[in-house]
Amino acid sequence: MNFELVDLKAFIAVAELGSFNRAAELLNLSQPALSRRIQKLEDTLGVALFERSTRHVALTMVGRDFMPKVRRFLDEFETSLLGISDLGARSGGQITIASVPTAVFYFLPNAISRFSSAFPRIRIRILDLGANEGLEAVARGEADFGINFIGTSHPDIEFTPLAEDPFVVACRHDHPLATHTVVNWDELAAHRVITVGRTSGNRALIDNALAQHGLKLNWSYEITHLASSLGLVEAGLGVAVLPKLATPSSGHPIILTLPLGHPKISRTIGVVRRHGAILSPMAARFLEVLLGSWRL
Repeated sequence: MNFELVDLKAFIAVAELGSFNRAAELLNLSQPALSRRIQKLEDTLGVALFERSTRHVALTMVGRDFMPKVRRFLDEFETSLLGISDLGARSGGQITIASVPTAVFYFLPNAISRFSSAFPRIRIRILDLGANEGLEAVARGEADFGINFIGTSHPDIEFTPLAEDPFVVACRHDHPLATHTVVNWDELAAHRVITVGRTSGNRALIDNALAQHGLKLNWSYEITHLASSLGLVEAGLGVAVLPKLATPSSGHPIILTLPLGHPKISRTIGVVRRHGAILSPMAARFLEVLLGSWRL
């Protein structure tokens, strides 16, 4: 292949900035020089990577597929240089994890702390994404592996279950439901319910499970991120339906978490990996620490 490392960096710069002018400034190149590098790369590959107009630069379908592969190559190349630069210390490197936000906040810090104490020079990049976006990041090779609750039906993904995360209801200590030991789904109809939007994997899981029992979640407030629902609960605006992993620990001064009864709905949290993907030694080691740290 007749191209240089700087050609790949030029491709990434144009793709991320959406502009030849700004990419040229970033790389300290003239715009004609940058255009020649992109053209050389496209000629070598035999495909167009960008759709160009006088006002717009966008990746082609081939370009969108090529971008995560280039990022991964550049990351691995940089990792190799880091390892060579300090042979007397532990090997350097980088691990990329695509995780649902609830696992990032409540679980990953423990595993990262344990791993980093043993391998301080390994960088960990976390893509805190929604379930669907995180799954696609793993499938495209943008992450070494992911933590997710969907993936069993994806043709390019291996799913290893770790734990069950039941859905619960969160309310204030002074809310009428606070006197209950268990709350059934049909009891929520008398109260203002806070839930995530229909594009969320959590919402799809709830709606599908309830439909099987002839039930429907009647909500008053719809939010995008689970953590936002707890703020509304604290303000006394209603009760939130969310996974246990996303709730505060016991003893919270304002919010009380109660189990949901019939029908019992939970999500299976697990590790997602691309079929046939071989983890780097450090990614495999982190995964071992992750599995040993899982406590729900």
